[in-house]
Amino acid sequence: IYYLQNKFTKKYLILITVETSATAVTTPLLQTSPRRAVPVPILSSYHGHDHGRCTSWLLWCCMLWLLLLMSQGMVHFLLRRHWIGQIRLALTLFGLPCTVCTPGVRSAISCLSSHPFRTSQTTRPISTSFCNLYTTSVQTMPSSSAPHVKSRCLEYPGSKIQRFLVPDDKVDWSQNWPQYNPVSYTDPSVLNKPAWADPDIGSFSPKFNTVDGAVDRTSFDGSYKIEDGKPLNPHGRTGVTGRGLLGRWGPNHAADPIVTRWKVDATGEKIYHSVSKLPILQFVSIKRKDCGEWAIPGGMVDPGEQVSLTLQREFSEEALNTLAIPPSERAKISERINKLFKSTGFQVYKGYVDDPRNTDNAWMETVAVNFHDDSGNSVSELPLQAGDDAGQVQWVDVDSSFLFYASHSHFLELVSKERKAHW
Repeated sequence: IYYLQNKFTKKYLILITVETSATAVTTPLLQTSPRRAVPVPILSSYHGHDHGRCTSWLLWCCMLWLLLLMSQGMVHFLLRRHWIGQIRLALTLFGLPCTVCTPGVRSAISCLSSHPFRTSQTTRPISTSFCNLYTTSVQTMPSSSAPHVKSRCLEYPGSKIQRFLVPDDKVDWSQNWPQYNPVSYTDPSVLNKPAWADPDIGSFSPKFNTVDGAVDRTSFDGSYKIEDGKPLNPHGRTGVTGRGLLGRWGPNHAADPIVTRWKVDATGEKIYHSVSKLPILQFVSIKRKDCGEWAIPGGMVDPGEQVSLTLQREFSEEALNTLAIPPSERAKISERINKLFKSTGFQVYKGYVDDPRNTDNAWMETVAVNFHDDSGNSVSELPLQAGDDAGQVQWVDVDSSFLFYASHSHFLELVSKERKAHW
C-alpha cells in the first residue's frame, strides 16, 4: 500500500497491488515526502508454490476487508505527526473517489497542511499549519455552490469556545433551521473598547450598508441583511454570534499586499518547474503569531484610510519591521517600497474572506493586490524582518500544495494564473 499525494486534486490516494507470487509486502509510509513511498520488505523470501499462494490469499483478503469498510462509508485513518492530532484522508481506490467520514452525525476534524514548504535554498523550510474544521468538503474560497469552511472552525481561534456545529446544507440563511442555537462570543480584547472596535449594539446606533462617519460599513458583496439590529453574515451561518475577535459589526475591511518575484538560480536565470514547465514565483510570507499559520502580510484598513496606503503600510510594518529601524535606514527602505507600490498593481481579489474569525454578525473582507518585482532589484534585495504581529518572514515558493491562512491560497492561485507561473 502506498500513500501518494495528488497535487491536482489535493486528495490522498491508496493504490493496492496484489501479486500472485509475492516476494514483498509494502507497508504504509506516512508522508515521508510528497509523491514518494518506499516499499518495506515484510516477508523477505518465499520458496515453493504453497507460500506464494498463501501470500496471495492474504493480500486478497486485506483488499476485500477494505472494500467492505468502504461500502459502509467508514474508512477513517489517523495520522500522528509532531502531536498535531488527527487527519482525515480522502481515499481513491482504483480511481474511484471515496470521501472518508464517520457514521451518523459528522464529527469535528482537523484540517491541516502536512506538505513541507519548498523555499529558496537560502531560507529554512517552513513548518506546517493547521485549523480545526467541521465540514464535509474543503474549499479555498466560498462560492454560491460551496459554503464557507474556515468560518466554521470547530474551536473559535484564541479561545476555548466551541461553535455550534453547522452542516453544509444548513449554512445558507434561506434554509429553515429552528434548532440552530449558536454560541454568543465576543473576545475580552474587543469588549475593553479599544479605538479600533465598535461598542455593543444598543449603546450606539451604527449606520449599516453605508459609510458611517469615517467607518466604511458597506460590503464588497452588496447589501447585507439586518436582524434584531445586528448585521447577518452574507455567506451564512458560522455557529457563533457576536463579534469574536473582530472589532466591527458587519464587514471588517483589510488589505493584503502580495509581493512577488521570480525564483532564479545562481546565474540569475528563472527556475522552471519540472512538471508544469512554468517559471516559479516566490512571495513574501509571514508566520502569524496568533495562530501559527503562514499568510500574506496584510492588515486592517484604518478608518478613513485609502486601501493603497494600507497595502504599503502593512507590508512595511509586518515584512520589513520599519517601525523598529533607525530613521536613516527607514528612508532608504521607504524609497524602494514607494517605487514598487507606485507601479501598476494587479488587483487579485476584492470581497468576502473565509476567515476563522468570522461570526454570524462580523466578518472579514479584503482587497488583495499583487506587486511584482520583475527585475529582482527592488524588494528582493531588502532584508526581511518580522514585525510585531509576525513570528517569521521569508520568501516562499508559490505552489498549490501549500495551505495558507484563510483564503490566501486562492489569492496566490489567481496571481500565478495572471503571471503565467507555476501553480
